[in-house]
Amino acid sequence: MTTIQKATPKDYEILTEIGKTSFLESQGHCASAADVAVYINTKYTHEILKEELNNPDNQYYILYYNGQAAGYSKIIYNAPHPNIPIENITKLERIYLLKEFYGLNLGAELFQFNLELSKKNGQAGIWLFVWVENHRATRFYEKNGFEIVGKHDFKISENHSNPNHQLFLAY
Repeated sequence: MTTIQKATPKDYEILTEIGKTSFLESQGHCASAADVAVYINTKYTHEILKEELNNPDNQYYILYYNGQAAGYSKIIYNAPHPNIPIENITKLERIYLLKEFYGLNLGAELFQFNLELSKKNGQAGIWLFVWVENHRATRFYEKNGFEIVGKHDFKISENHSNPNHQLFLAY
């Protein structure tokens, strides 16, 4: 059984652990171990997640499968970008699923949930960044109607950045 719940500030520990683990599972090989460690240790801390959860612009949702936290998403409404000449668009900043839950269509379910939230909140589209080497994710988004509209260098550390596609879906 699957449920999706809006995260609250008390969920910072769950989000920190899922974020660290899923980033390592999907992108842990994207740079040197030292550079990846720098990224994880600066982006996935309890303090940062607490701060983000207390910011009303950030909407976090936790996906549970049979009572176990399996993944989460973070969306931001009204997040314009220069590559997209449309107002009222949502940024899907994070959508993470732990590898042990791959193959159960949970990522697709969490994505659809966020897509519906975006539409219900009067948004005209949704955009995100995907590492160019994450072919699985890129195929998923393209299959769901997204188009590549730009590029972005995703900074892992002072020494390393990864090329990302910017993808957009208009409603």
